Amino acid sequence: MSSVLFVESADAIADGRPAAGADARPSDGEALDAYSRVVTAVARDLAPSVANLRVTRRVRGGRTAMGGGSAVVIAPDGYLLTSAHVVEGSTGGGASLVDGRDLRFRVVGRDPLSDLAVLRADATGLQPARLGDAGALQVGQLVVAIGNPHGYAGSVTAGVVSALGRSLPVGRRGGPQRMVENVVQTDAALNPGNSGGALADGRGCVVGVNTAVAGIGLGLAVPINDATRLIVAALMHDGRVRRALLGVAVGPRPLPPRVAARLGRRDGLEVIEVVEGGPAARAGLRAEDLIVGLDGTPLAGADDLQRLMTAEHIGRPLELEIVREGQVRSLAVVPAELEA
Repeated sequence: MSSVLFVESADAIADGRPAAGADARPSDGEALDAYSRVVTAVARDLAPSVANLRVTRRVRGGRTAMGGGSAVVIAPDGYLLTSAHVVEGSTGGGASLVDGRDLRFRVVGRDPLSDLAVLRADATGLQPARLGDAGALQVGQLVVAIGNPHGYAGSVTAGVVSALGRSLPVGRRGGPQRMVENVVQTDAALNPGNSGGALADGRGCVVGVNTAVAGIGLGLAVPINDATRLIVAALMHDGRVRRALLGVAVGPRPLPPRVAARLGRRDGLEVIEVVEGGPAARAGLRAEDLIVGLDGTPLAGADDLQRLMTAEHIGRPLELEIVREGQVRSLAVVPAELEA
């Protein structure tokens, strides 16, 4: 058996520098590089605002089933934000915090079409998380996920924003379906139980609610932005979110060149299907029509139309601008309320 002897250079000895392995290792403080310092700071500041949920629900036969997940404290007086699918079929359960408090909570409101839910715990003096803006994120930016995968409370993982602008189909099976837009994709490790937990930026601001594990190294989070803030406010105030309904299925399609030149844009929405007896059908909309505007707002994608289907438009006549047989026309449509 041979061995290798490493000898320090004569220069090192002459300069009085310490030999390798002799008091040359960095201190714990020095070993915490910038990446580690950010992650540890976010974990320290945000962990008290993330709860471990124990969800009770009734199943067939009158039995009681237990589930789990995570939630983020958003107000000192007990309001928590989580994923709607975490508390589906439940009216309440238990929540525990890293400071040892064990609380009871009730479900204030669920919105399956955004996969968000608001809970109210029987507590005051909670430490709320700071909510950020997912619209300011950049691909490659550091993010930190905190939650309770498989019941391991306060677990922290870190990664980067892998992609922005993803779409996530949500909604009940057999019920209304909707695409959540601008979903954040991350490679921070997410596992069952992380749903409802926090995805935070390097400043410790929550920029997403972890909602799905799409594969190894592929997690998705519902973004925190102006739209989700309105949803959260509606759930806190009313317990539900009201949305308008046209009764159409649409898809993107390029406009005819002459129409595109006239309108100054290239794309519109092709009507694929019109729900019989729905608002669009009553307005005279037909399959293969191209929708280019609603109430003066140009439309180029399905998400543009979806964003306009808000409560203030229910029962209010709107001008629907369409292209039919190469001609731009206007129809009057009165959206109904979407029944979730």
